Amino acid sequence: MNSWHRYGARNALRKAGSAVADLIWPPVSPLTGVPVTAKGQLEAASWGEIHFLDAPWCDTCGLPFSYWVGEGAECAACIARTPVVHKARAALAYGDTSRRLVLDFKHGGRLDALDQLARWMVRAGPDVLAGAVALIPVPLHPSRLFARRYNQSLLLADAVARQSGLPVETNWLLRHRRTPTQAGQSGRARRRNVSGAFAVTEAARLNLPGQTVVLIDDVMTTGATFEACAKPLLKAGASFVNALALARVVKPTDPTT
Repeated sequence: MNSWHRYGARNALRKAGSAVADLIWPPVSPLTGVPVTAKGQLEAASWGEIHFLDAPWCDTCGLPFSYWVGEGAECAACIARTPVVHKARAALAYGDTSRRLVLDFKHGGRLDALDQLARWMVRAGPDVLAGAVALIPVPLHPSRLFARRYNQSLLLADAVARQSGLPVETNWLLRHRRTPTQAGQSGRARRRNVSGAFAVTEAARLNLPGQTVVLIDDVMTTGATFEACAKPLLKAGASFVNALALARVVKPTDPTT
């Protein structure tokens, strides 16, 4: 049985198990616990509290614009400093309500909304997924993976794979240096913190030349982590490295800080 047949079999078993689980534990909203009709669904009152990202936005980094400024327009930050990542998109603006969704998933181990989160990501990123040969989750350092027990970026990548049909490659990129948390740091400090933290494998060097790949992560703040991942992938021969996140910070940032 080839890998795609095995994947299809696992997916069928997963759907069957999910249907049985829904009968035993009826689905509830991941935000309020109110009963809903499908796993991961939000109740009507919560929809207005989430800012879904959509065009018009920067053609490169996906930062939303308040009004249409023309096809292919870029934000000031991308004009001032050309990003390493070819195109980046995110499904949600990182705000009070979306933060709860992200943190409950990332640190609380709440996975019931995972497929819904992936659907939002795929909806936000058709242009970054088009032409790609693989999804690459941002890897955790082994020590952090041991402490957390799972990589949230890999879970998102697997869910996006189920929606998009793209394979997930977990052995093309590794994190060989543990870095301090990025929280609270400036853009410049974030880039310095993760600089050189990632490396490609021999499998990547064999498969990347001339290809487009998509990095997957939960939150994009300044793009420093995506950039640090993209550099070794491009050096190994990738033509383009795109990025897709569940949520992103949308407040204006100084590209020099």
